[in-house]
Amino acid sequence: MADLTIRNGLLVDGTGAPARPADVVVDGDRIVGVTEPGQGSAGHREIDADGRLVTPGFVDIHTHYDGQATWDPEMTPSGWHGVTTVVMGNCGVGFAPADPARRDWLIQLMEGVEDIPGTALAEGMSWNWESFPEYLDELDSMPRVMDVAAQIPHGAVRGYVMGERGAANEPASAEDIALMSKLVEEGLRAGAVGFTTTRTVLHRAKDGELAAGTTAEVEELLGLGDALGAAGTGVFGVASDMIDPTPEFDWMIEISRRTGRPVTFGCLQNDVRPEQWRELLDRAADANAAGARIVPQVAGRPACLLFGFESSVHPFITHRAYREIAHLPLAERVAELRTPERREAILSEEVTRSGFGAYLLSSFQKLFPLGDPPDYEPAPERSVAAIAAREGRRPEEVTYDLMLGRDGTELLYFPMLGYSHGDFEAMREMLDRDDTVLGLGDGGAHCGILCDASLPTYMLTHWSRDRDRGARFTLEQVVAMQTSRTAALYGFDDRGVVAPGLRADLNVIDLDGLRLSPPEMVHDLPAGGRRLIQRATGFAATICAGEPVRLDDESTGSRPGRLVRSARA
Repeated sequence: MADLTIRNGLLVDGTGAPARPADVVVDGDRIVGVTEPGQGSAGHREIDADGRLVTPGFVDIHTHYDGQATWDPEMTPSGWHGVTTVVMGNCGVGFAPADPARRDWLIQLMEGVEDIPGTALAEGMSWNWESFPEYLDELDSMPRVMDVAAQIPHGAVRGYVMGERGAANEPASAEDIALMSKLVEEGLRAGAVGFTTTRTVLHRAKDGELAAGTTAEVEELLGLGDALGAAGTGVFGVASDMIDPTPEFDWMIEISRRTGRPVTFGCLQNDVRPEQWRELLDRAADANAAGARIVPQVAGRPACLLFGFESSVHPFITHRAYREIAHLPLAERVAELRTPERREAILSEEVTRSGFGAYLLSSFQKLFPLGDPPDYEPAPERSVAAIAAREGRRPEEVTYDLMLGRDGTELLYFPMLGYSHGDFEAMREMLDRDDTVLGLGDGGAHCGILCDASLPTYMLTHWSRDRDRGARFTLEQVVAMQTSRTAALYGFDDRGVVAPGLRADLNVIDLDGLRLSPPEMVHDLPAGGRRLIQRATGFAATICAGEPVRLDDESTGSRPGRLVRSARA
């Protein structure tokens, strides 16, 4: 008998091929059969998938679980959304290599760039490593519900080699570059699946400094890229503002051509240049036609901020009358916020804002009630500005009153990138291409301001089932976007498709009953650290390496997940 047989499911196998009824048979950690319904061999354990989808486990290539993966075997919230493999170490931040004397610096770098509570990182991580290979061994020693793969972060490498000079973004010498390249190659040969850097001014450490590596010169980037060529493995990941795309594409193309390795960069619509994404996609396509491999990484919903009285940022966060009570526990703070005196003091206070802060906290035409179920593609008439105009009130008053909903836990949705025209049409065009890859969910990060780790569930519910403001994708397309296509970029050729011989990473999903809950703030990180989480219902089973890790949206306690090392390692 086989170990597990999933019977009578509607198989969406991850290749993009039409869905079909099938049985899936599993022995050990491998799929051993995909048959006509009722023809699968008997299993010691059987799951009746009648009326449900059977898909590969989802492969999420843009997460920040670098710290959490060392203490949380459940890998939440990604583990709640059918994810069976994550790639960490994005945006040039992470925790290895780590000079023991600079651990606090690495923590404040991650805290500033990715809004992960530093106290949680300080208490949660064991620091049983210094080198990147040692960090990989630490990840490999801990069973968890999913597989993890790690990339080498530029910031950590720079800080390890250059110390304060690296942290301050001083130019690297030839000797610095040679040593950094050696460390990157060492990490890749030990099993890292890539190297990442950041080039955006939005990424700042907690001390206010640009993330280490942000202003690195081309010679440094090329030298680090050469490590991928020497190791013969890895993806080079970039987060860039693309203020001037020409020099950025020049060095990305050069790295890809001279190493033969793919370079992936975040491609999102921005309000300043809302059509620039078209130019970026065209440049990537031209480069690929000329022999490079440049992969735009696109999103499935806008890069957003969630404003609430528990969030890291909201429109009243800088008001003196609010700061006076910001330290109070939420219930006491809400009680004070509901008094006429405090409300008037906050709303009447004049606050001067400029630049990005003014855009972020005063663009009420882009601020929306999120609702339950959450609506990430709201029509313009649902905005705070539109509500205020209809009711004859100031947008600040509407915002204040909405945020007091649900005992002060209500969240308002600010789609910062990807919503310049008030809909998802630009995003749909980006997704609907063979040369892009789905990512940018940021699982594990931005704990006080967003929760996009639920993207796999959202792709199924919104893009294949619920969207009513434009064209949808087929179910087969949506599944392929987050299985075979994400796996292929990183060379994970043993997963992402349901076929005999491949890993038994699988989901059984009640698509009709699949639902996303609103995000909620909890304090369950080490040291009581806070984070936004988002739950889902409708996952009948999530299976990693042949073992059910979740059944009917509940953990089974099984933890078969391990470290995924690069094929060359």
